[in-house]
Amino acid sequence: MTELATAIERAYQAGEARESLVEALLEALERGEARAAEPDPDSPTGWRVNRWVKQGILLAFRLGKLTPIRWGGAEFLDRHLLPPRVFGLNDGVRLVPGGTTVRRGAYLGAGVVVMPPTYVNVGAYVGEGAMLDSHTLVGSCAQIGARVHLSAGCQIGGVLEPAGALPVIIEDDALIGGCSGVFEGTIVKRGAVVGAGVMLTRSLPLYDLVQGRVIRAEGELPLIVPERAVVAAGSRPASGAFAQQHGVQLYAPVIVKYRDSRTDAKVALEEALR
Repeated sequence: MTELATAIERAYQAGEARESLVEALLEALERGEARAAEPDPDSPTGWRVNRWVKQGILLAFRLGKLTPIRWGGAEFLDRHLLPPRVFGLNDGVRLVPGGTTVRRGAYLGAGVVVMPPTYVNVGAYVGEGAMLDSHTLVGSCAQIGARVHLSAGCQIGGVLEPAGALPVIIEDDALIGGCSGVFEGTIVKRGAVVGAGVMLTRSLPLYDLVQGRVIRAEGELPLIVPERAVVAAGSRPASGAFAQQHGVQLYAPVIVKYRDSRTDAKVALEEALR
């Protein structure tokens, strides 16, 4: 990967590249050998951004020519270097019929199940045994861990620019509830549970009722949901006399409990909301 990374960095700085260089990156991404971000125990977030991967994807857009693409019996217009990805039986991915598209340069591990319609964008990484339920979006360069369950209608944000920006990361064994959204480089740590309808962004503080603290994104650090936290949609009073007079409340994500090692994610969420 070192030679590929160096070649892409040079091409990006020069503003020009060969299609073969972009193809090499897309193939490495699809094999899971290259990733837009990867675990790094020495980083404050536990993750490191691979800037060169995003630079290579941006080169694919620069070099790509708008062309008709036939897919699923219909014709679309997109960059010729980034057509939908084609899977084979050896990939071990179950793609249920009904309108799903996985773009070139995305990795789906063995045992992943994709229910329709779902869209997985370029540079995304989905770990082994993950479940992508209906109407799920996995944005560009988002990192989804092994055995993660993305419930129906949930949105995982993507990011390409700036190249050094951390993508959204959902670590192993997390559960993301239906019609929820995780955006702006938020990290959901291992085994955490995000309830239905919860929205997590850089600008929204996370209120931890269990440990009596407020978790915020600060400086270079994104919003980080702690390991095994169970997050539900809550509210807090709005400030000001008018808000108090009319009982106005603002949305707030709230940690209502932490799972223990024996508690199933779905059971933990159900118990917390009773």
